[in-house]
Amino acid sequence: MCCIPYSYLIIPAIALVISFLGGHYTRAGMGWYDSLVLPSLTPPKWVFGPVWTIIYILTALAALKVWNTMPRNCRFRNVMILFVINACANGLWSYLFFAQHDLAWAFFDALIIALTAWALIVLLWNAQRTAAYMLLPYALWSSFAAYLAYAIASLNGAW
Repeated sequence: MCCIPYSYLIIPAIALVISFLGGHYTRAGMGWYDSLVLPSLTPPKWVFGPVWTIIYILTALAALKVWNTMPRNCRFRNVMILFVINACANGLWSYLFFAQHDLAWAFFDALIIALTAWALIVLLWNAQRTAAYMLLPYALWSSFAAYLAYAIASLNGAW
């Protein structure tokens, strides 16, 4: 009998939970979001869902690749720590922004998301190049999201 490794269930489940939590807080806070002054580079609202869906899929695939193929060494441990920090920060962002309306902390959280995504790429570049490439859209988008969070915080008096 063939068994599926638990990682093929757990890692996508984590991505789904974070996605659903983010979606819940986002939907609940859209009335408030519509009252904010937004920077001119803010994409239309309909863009965010598809972009984040693709990012969550690619990130889960990168995490699966790392978990299932990378040697268990110091680099693996550091990569896993960064994945956990990133996932926690990602899950926290929608709560801070849409539920708490805390634009300043949401910006700092967005910075953590972007920086950990880039750090993952750097750590994986020589060890798991495919996983690093899978994380590139996430790093680029989360950097843009950090800019948007900063601009929204600035335009709406969070500082």
